[in-house]
Amino acid sequence: MYQLSVCLFLALISCSTVTEQEMNIDTTKTNKDVIMEKATFGAGCFWCVEAIFTELKGVVSVEPGYAGGATENPTYKAVCSGTTGHAEVAQITYDPSVITFDKLLSVFWKTHDPTTLNKQGADEGTQYRSVIFFHTEEQKSLAEKYKQQLSESGAWDNPIVTEISELTKFYIAENYHRDYYANNKDNQYCRYVIQPKVEKFRKVFVEELK
Repeated sequence: MYQLSVCLFLALISCSTVTEQEMNIDTTKTNKDVIMEKATFGAGCFWCVEAIFTELKGVVSVEPGYAGGATENPTYKAVCSGTTGHAEVAQITYDPSVITFDKLLSVFWKTHDPTTLNKQGADEGTQYRSVIFFHTEEQKSLAEKYKQQLSESGAWDNPIVTEISELTKFYIAENYHRDYYANNKDNQYCRYVIQPKVEKFRKVFVEELK
């Protein structure tokens, strides 16, 4: 029920186009000299986050990895222990002329529960926390605005606990995590956890799919 409320609420929010910032900008140029931008989200298991954002028009690539901790060069095993302070995240490279950061935020908040602290479904631990790691002050401002407006809307019965922090270091995950859902659809976790999320996402964002 809260998902419907969120959809209706976010539809009323006017979106701003993300522009290149003078500081802390993380961009990549394509052969056409179109400046790509990056966004980094944690919303539970990064297999789920990667599977969802990969399907959006304007998203060039999605890289699973780790951010927000103190341990250098963390491994998946170490992060899963909950002792490194890192969150499982997906770093999204996107074309802002096709999809805005606002739209990415909309997808982020509609495809996980931002009210459960350090938990998404059966996945528990600080590595599964809801978090936005901003790359620019513009991203920070937009994320904080959406969070405040969503909180005030009463879309969820419980408070939103999504962390909003500056990205200081992103560590790419081990190779076998890349395209995990696409390559392991018969895996039980993929079938019973990721697939239902992806199917719901496709119904809500049908016009945004590649």
